[in-house]
Amino acid sequence: MRFRLIAADLDYTLLDENSEISARNREAIQKAVARGVKFIIATGRTFKTSVAYMDALGLPCDWPLINYHGAMVKTARSGKVIDHRPLDNRLAIEVINKIHDQGLHISMFIGDHLYVREENEHTRYYQTLTNLELRAVGDLAQFLAHKKVNPTKLSVISWDGRIDQVEPNLKASYDGELSILQSRPYFLEITDKRATKGQALRWVAEREGIKAEEVMAFGDGYNDLDMLDYAGLGVAVANAKPEVLKAAALVTAPHDEDGVAEIIEKYVLNHRPAPGNNPPAFDQAGDQREP
Repeated sequence: MRFRLIAADLDYTLLDENSEISARNREAIQKAVARGVKFIIATGRTFKTSVAYMDALGLPCDWPLINYHGAMVKTARSGKVIDHRPLDNRLAIEVINKIHDQGLHISMFIGDHLYVREENEHTRYYQTLTNLELRAVGDLAQFLAHKKVNPTKLSVISWDGRIDQVEPNLKASYDGELSILQSRPYFLEITDKRATKGQALRWVAEREGIKAEEVMAFGDGYNDLDMLDYAGLGVAVANAKPEVLKAAALVTAPHDEDGVAEIIEKYVLNHRPAPGNNPPAFDQAGDQREP
């Protein structure tokens, strides 16, 4: 099987503990691209906080990035939005009111702009992660109702364990309308139901005339599950969530041990036959067997 497209999540997948792309990962990606393979980033991050990694790879191509868990697809160099699947205005207002009623913090993204009700310890923490300028606009629901815009993503932050209570309640209320998942232990991310990495990756591949079996994808979190399922070869790094490890076709080395490069070298650069996208096999000691 010849892979024509590689997609990789950033945090805890492609990036190391210093949030950088290792030399080995960078070299493997560059060599694959030199052979005609397309490489894209698929992340929950904003475009602004992820496009720099395409620059760090030194790739001259204006390929798209998948951001906000799949809600936005935007070209890396020209910054052209080629697909955007925002939340419905009415649904976003309902969710914001529900979250505020429970006394939880919620942030809202419109494009690459971050909106909050007020500055507090949550917004300061969020800024350390995203390095985005935030806009405090008061009641977010009223702001949306007045502006009549559709936000790209909502993010709930809770440090007291209530995310595990909020998530099932929201899913029960908005099944079939919203995509709701935990990206980090204290973060709940809310996007349109059509806005997932797997759906965005399928859209990009079909746009490029690439078949699913010609796609390789890497991830570690819940928001990577449908992307790994779609790809012809779905790969989890060893530090991935248990559900992701179970769902992946292969498990590679951890994110801080060049796991992405390991698979690209083996199945793209050295043309080793790739296995089917079935759950990985483990030996009796719990270590994955070579396929």
